[in-house]
Amino acid sequence: MASNAIAVSGPRALGFGYYVKVFSRETRYEFVRMLRTKAFSLSVFGFPVMFYILFGSANRHNAYARYLLPSYSCMGVVSSCLFGIGMGIAMERAQGWLDLKLASPMPRMAYLTAKILSCAAIALAVTAALVVLSVTLGGVAVSAGQVLQLGGVVLAGALPFTAMGSIIALLVPPNAGPGVINLIYLPMSFASGFWMPVDYLPHWLKVITPALPTYHLAQIALNIFGYAQPGRSMLVHWEALAGFTLLMLGVAWVIFTRSEAKA
Repeated sequence: MASNAIAVSGPRALGFGYYVKVFSRETRYEFVRMLRTKAFSLSVFGFPVMFYILFGSANRHNAYARYLLPSYSCMGVVSSCLFGIGMGIAMERAQGWLDLKLASPMPRMAYLTAKILSCAAIALAVTAALVVLSVTLGGVAVSAGQVLQLGGVVLAGALPFTAMGSIIALLVPPNAGPGVINLIYLPMSFASGFWMPVDYLPHWLKVITPALPTYHLAQIALNIFGYAQPGRSMLVHWEALAGFTLLMLGVAWVIFTRSEAKA
């Protein structure tokens, strides 16, 4: 009888409220952990903010200051997801923390969901900081509708790049994580128009650009402020991001199942 009482009082008996509590608590802890990790928070927050202070203020009341708001917001979400998921999970896997998490009674999805939500929340914080800087230092006129749309794009952009980050976490050794991520992230951001409009890039680079997921995210964000390249429907960019997300999730699932089978 005692064993039955214990079984009934487990997580299943607690129902939906139990899972909400577990997911919310894990997300809160993960968010705080990311903020306290200086190597992560300083780079993810520092680079977009620092670059906007340098280039946005130098082009005050200029179209370029307005252009940098959506493009650097995309930089924030991509770096947050790639470093937060890619480097974070890789380090926890090497330290044995991931095995401990998976062995605990906590639902497996709570671990990954907490990281995705934390990365998205940090990306939103970066966007909010850039909005304040663009209005104060850049002299940019931004409407509430544009801010809300940009926030929605940032949240949507968290999905494909957390999926990409999960592959990096499964394949790349922890010590090599930051270097590999920078080798992927920096060229992609430059070729996708994060720093300057794609029209100013060399011709050979413009040929490669449409194949990059960062390009499609940037075009969706830039469209809010009227800077997207003409000739393509936004639906094409959304479809490209959705296809990239499914591809990354599929590859991550295959790698994960094979690694578990070997273990």
